[in-house]
Amino acid sequence: MASIEKRGNTYTVTVSAGYDVNGKKIREKATFTPDSNMTERQQQKALEKFAYDFEERVKNGKYLKGEKITFKEFTEQWLKEYAKVNITPSTYNVYVHNLDTKILPAIGHLKLSKIQPLHLQSFYNNLLEDGVRQDKKTCGYSPATIKKIHVIISSILNTAMKWQAIDSNPCTRVTVPKQQKLSSDIKYFTLEQAITFLNALEMDYTASYKAHERIDDTGLKYHVDSYNETREIPLQFKVLFNLSLYGGLRRGEVLALSWSDIDFKNRTISITKSTCLVGKEMVTKEPKTKSSERTITMPASVIELLKKYKTEQKELKVKLGDQWQGEYGDDWQERNFIFIQWNGKQMSLSTPYHTFKDIIEKYNSTVEEDSLKLPNIPFHGLRHTAATLLISQNVDVKTVSARLGHAQTSTTMNIYAHSLKKSDESAADVLDNILAQKA
Repeated sequence: MASIEKRGNTYTVTVSAGYDVNGKKIREKATFTPDSNMTERQQQKALEKFAYDFEERVKNGKYLKGEKITFKEFTEQWLKEYAKVNITPSTYNVYVHNLDTKILPAIGHLKLSKIQPLHLQSFYNNLLEDGVRQDKKTCGYSPATIKKIHVIISSILNTAMKWQAIDSNPCTRVTVPKQQKLSSDIKYFTLEQAITFLNALEMDYTASYKAHERIDDTGLKYHVDSYNETREIPLQFKVLFNLSLYGGLRRGEVLALSWSDIDFKNRTISITKSTCLVGKEMVTKEPKTKSSERTITMPASVIELLKKYKTEQKELKVKLGDQWQGEYGDDWQERNFIFIQWNGKQMSLSTPYHTFKDIIEKYNSTVEEDSLKLPNIPFHGLRHTAATLLISQNVDVKTVSARLGHAQTSTTMNIYAHSLKKSDESAADVLDNILAQKA
């Protein structure tokens, strides 16, 4: 049983932990400091609970003393006892990658209780330096990446405090480099470019094939001369890019959509899940934040495209027969993913990006004048385009933020400052026109 000794304003709790190899009795000690805001009875109960919890950890081998254990050793215990249980698989993988490649090589050897703010500050500053990266890029890591690393370290050391391996978290006394993200870094289509892109989805394109050899059903080879073939963009991708642009959806949100998420009558789409990559496996789950769950209204034109594509998907299942690997049953289509591979399985996460780039490239090959070509923006640029266009048309930031699934309007304002500045300039011009009439 734990023994308790009062020392001034604190209590020392001592627990016997057996004997060492030399037969010497092992005693582990912990200090309890009562909360001065508590009553005497509350303090006593808190002390008893502290002593009981401490004794249980010692008996079960879960008491880790900061003076004896390194940050790396504690992290291994943290990953096993805390991280695997409390964080999502995708976040867990990100944590492990950052720990293995950046954090542990730098501070893993330090004793847990000996880690000081200066150690962490020097580590963060070093990550900013040129040549520190392992991906062959000459620049240092971005402030955003360093902030993520800081969050990981802080989470580990906060747990160390709760497990009473250390008295305080040095992360609270460190200044993390600030992210100097400029809204000019955001890549998006202008209004004219967005219209051009939507029109490009309706164009036919010529695919050229070189002469090649083929094998027929009997196993005999035969020669095929070079030829051209006119193709149109599949309806599925027209729907995907229209949804992404009009809805401002993230890639994982688009690919996670099933037909049950579409309310054709009210023209709404419910975003309740997202698809991400965990290791090499695609996993569809609830979004990280509650604000990401939302219902947004879509234009009638997009809803009509969805109706047409739903019929096409149904016909595809019949055509494939036993080759279909999507959902089965009476309500198979409502449960099936909207965006699929050739056999009915969920579309790969890389497909929207590659197809988007391919469409831009195909369209640009039909245009001679450079100024009329579409810029090579990322797929996520469609989301930025939606937000930028809404703000430019004086839609209030709160509405835009809710449509995008941002937890706070400040996030929207920080990212799309470029568009808000233009709206502010327009507002000034409006006031000038109104007031000038009264002069």
